[in-house]
Amino acid sequence: MIELRTLNAQDAQAQLSDLGRLLIDCVRGGASVSFMASISNSQASDFFQRVAEALHRNERILLAAFIDGQLVGTVQITIALPENQPHRAEIAKLLVARSARGQGVGTALMRRAEELSRAAGKTLLVLDTATGSDAERLYLRLGWQALGVIPNYALLPNGTPCGSTVFFKQL
Repeated sequence: MIELRTLNAQDAQAQLSDLGRLLIDCVRGGASVSFMASISNSQASDFFQRVAEALHRNERILLAAFIDGQLVGTVQITIALPENQPHRAEIAKLLVARSARGQGVGTALMRRAEELSRAAGKTLLVLDTATGSDAERLYLRLGWQALGVIPNYALLPNGTPCGSTVFFKQL
């Protein structure tokens, strides 16, 4: 059974080590989420410390998934965008522990992220993901529209260049 929780800044602070371990697991498993395979515990902790600070400023929403009390996934919704885009949010850093993949965690996180975005008054969501990734297939299954591919947009954790597919979804 997947339990979804919206974490506030205090929750994120309390979960920093677990959040960091999740990020490291995903990066070492090949996820292209802004970090290289050499990611350290301090880099992962620092990243989620900055996320906690953004939560405190009400700039983001952090959704977490738990199975049997263990953190197995997260996704972020960036809601603080320029004033001419009050209707829009960005989905970022969908992370699912390798041990929990194939159990519906990513689907549950994305569906709840859409619900929370709607509740925040958002009518348009955007995201990008590594072209050819499992995440790309997930977004397509969930009804997201692919806009196109930006070639050589980023590096995979192993240093190989990869394209990024840009998606949007009208809510």
